[in-house]
Amino acid sequence: MKRYVLHTPFNIYHFEASQWEHPVHKHTYYEIIFILKGFGVHNINGNTYPYGQGDVFLLGPEDFHSFDIQSITEFCFIRFNESYSKTDTDKYWQQIFQSLLFTSTQSRGSIVHDKQEKEKLHQLLKVLENEYDNPHSAHFEILRDSLMRSILLILARNLSQQTPAKSEESNAAEAILRYIKQHIYEPEKLSMERIAEEFHLAPTYVSIFFKKQTGESLKQFIIKHRIKLIEARLLYSSMTLTEIAHEFGFTDESHFCKQFRKYTGNNPTAFRKNVAPIL
Repeated sequence: MKRYVLHTPFNIYHFEASQWEHPVHKHTYYEIIFILKGFGVHNINGNTYPYGQGDVFLLGPEDFHSFDIQSITEFCFIRFNESYSKTDTDKYWQQIFQSLLFTSTQSRGSIVHDKQEKEKLHQLLKVLENEYDNPHSAHFEILRDSLMRSILLILARNLSQQTPAKSEESNAAEAILRYIKQHIYEPEKLSMERIAEEFHLAPTYVSIFFKKQTGESLKQFIIKHRIKLIEARLLYSSMTLTEIAHEFGFTDESHFCKQFRKYTGNNPTAFRKNVAPIL
């Protein structure tokens, strides 16, 4: 499956189409998709959702999607990668942000259904686009980030209203997911035994519990998340392979290259040189 790459931490892509020109694909980044006019079907993770004017979708890096356009559609895509989320160090905001982005990876249709909420989001989008077209204006980044925060908070509010109450088991699974993401650079903290100890579970039960709740094995999730972050380092930073290997706890550059090739089919240098184009 094709994977699109974003070469900057943040951008906006506004276009109109009568036919969807792209294959089913994944990304290395997050997308907020606004439907400004038109209607059709949005295919997300093997599920189909009708879309129409005013709808808003939120996709994460592991989501795959395409559109069946039935009426000429005007799209606006806000795209940002994980590094953008770290520009704001406010702990409360980070908690909301991470919760929103984690939920985005679940299959769902439009996040917003209320007409007034849609209008608020589209008004914010207009202002954001105007600011985006003038990147050298005074206080550009502050304004951009404030508008993005408002958009994401409205999305989080609407998403929380749609999400049913979670069971204790589901909350425990999400806690494990957060723990993994927090310690992804510390392999010694991600062993089955260490996670079992942290969450007061039997080591033999941890993997069974995690797969039951997420549909994916614990080991596979850790590998995929680590590889996604490494891909971002290769694409968006000037770090050497040795520096990346050290950051992610590999024994040396050779070990890092072997593991990266094993799980992606590419060596890190080739991946860095031959990235896929963005939309």
